Amino acid sequence: MHTVFAVSRRASRAGARVAAHSRLIDALLVTVALIWGTSYGVVKGALLIYPVLGLLALRFGITCVVLSPALRVLVSLPRAAIARVVGASLLMLGIFLAETFGVSLTHASNAAFLISLCVVLTPLIEWAWLKRAPRPIEWIAAGLSLFGALLLGGGFAFTPGDGLMVLAAALRALSACASKRVMKANAVPPLTLTAAQACIVSLGCIVLGLALAHGSGHGHGHGHWPPLPGWTGHGAFWGSIAYLVVGCTVFAFFVQNYAVSRSSPTRVALLMGSEPMFGALFACLWLGERMSVIGWIGGTLIVVASLLAVGFERTVSANGTRDARDESDARRRVAA
Repeated sequence: MHTVFAVSRRASRAGARVAAHSRLIDALLVTVALIWGTSYGVVKGALLIYPVLGLLALRFGITCVVLSPALRVLVSLPRAAIARVVGASLLMLGIFLAETFGVSLTHASNAAFLISLCVVLTPLIEWAWLKRAPRPIEWIAAGLSLFGALLLGGGFAFTPGDGLMVLAAALRALSACASKRVMKANAVPPLTLTAAQACIVSLGCIVLGLALAHGSGHGHGHGHWPPLPGWTGHGAFWGSIAYLVVGCTVFAFFVQNYAVSRSSPTRVALLMGSEPMFGALFACLWLGERMSVIGWIGGTLIVVASLLAVGFERTVSANGTRDARDESDARRRVAA
């Protein structure tokens, strides 16, 4: 009987630790949504100083250097696993090319709205690729998020920049599922995947930038890279770079990859569904963009959708823990 009591206590403590860890991940993902929501306005300001490919190469190049020690894990992986890591990293390159060019061609609030379509696309891709059927509550939350995003958009005219943001949303949904598959199948640590993605994005942007400069005849037919802005007079630009590297890349991508490795891509996407709300708010306060009452209602619906999904997940987890505890108590009574 003493053994049964000990097992019951250990199970309860383990359940409490799992619940606390889940709450911490939830809070970190919402923090990432806030940081990424502000990134559209920050990027739009930085693009006034430095071009798209140069900005991406700089942002992710610094990230690659900072996280380079984590790349040592790749040495011990088989070639097939390395190929999957490179594939997931190339998806990330596609995301940021589409996203950053898109931000340069549309309003920051529009960009934040359109990227939220990944909340709707992720359950479909996860279902088709990873064979995980979304729960009914996840479909409801995704529908609410889409409706809220439509209200938040406010009927803007569709531009090429908006099209690029839709492409970025689709690639982001695909990337979340690819990252889940890489980390699950090959035991790749989240920090290593983040480092690899940063290096591939930086290298890809440098190659594309030099190729485009060479093809356009800049620098008398030779590849030309735009000079970096000087420290003097460009403090805001370098402050933006520091924010993009530390907050929007190192921290945000590590948290996202870590969460995906321990949860489902759909759940992670829903938790980050408040990103357009934060993006629109920041665009209003920082860039002076204006949003209607209908737009604010739409943003609120997106936040409600995220809270709905999180609340249901916690209820399921709590019921599972309660059922396990009841089963343990029943066994203890039988043993007594």
